[in-house]
Amino acid sequence: MIRPHARRRISPSFFVVLTFVAGFLLYLAVPNVMPVIRAAGADGTPGVFTAERLDCVHHGTHEQCTWLGEFRADNGERREVSLYGSDRGTLHAEQRIRAFDVGRSSRVYGSGGSNEWVFTALLLVAGLSLFIYAARRLIVWSMHSDGSAVG
Repeated sequence: MIRPHARRRISPSFFVVLTFVAGFLLYLAVPNVMPVIRAAGADGTPGVFTAERLDCVHHGTHEQCTWLGEFRADNGERREVSLYGSDRGTLHAEQRIRAFDVGRSSRVYGSGGSNEWVFTALLLVAGLSLFIYAARRLIVWSMHSDGSAVG
């Protein structure tokens, strides 16, 4: 006779910690939902970005660069920002391109938009999934005082 596998009991503390991890992922994702949606659709305050200097960080053999410069909105507002998605070969000093501001204080986006929404969506889905899973397990555990339903 084949004996069914016994379910291993997992402490409810594990699911409490899992709930906190889920909450942290949601804390990272939720405030970015609207800006990344606006950035993906190139929906923001239009203006002109003027490249001033290239800022590069070296990671061993890999180099990551971003152009820093001035964004002048069509309404006249000016500020120092970086251009999302720019790198060494994208622009040259003093070059001007159309850009848009989605409400982020230090970054503007080119007319091609952004794919930042992908990472934010993954964080959101992971956070919600972990939260729902952990909450369901904690509810089941609380309904069974010996905790035997959790596994």
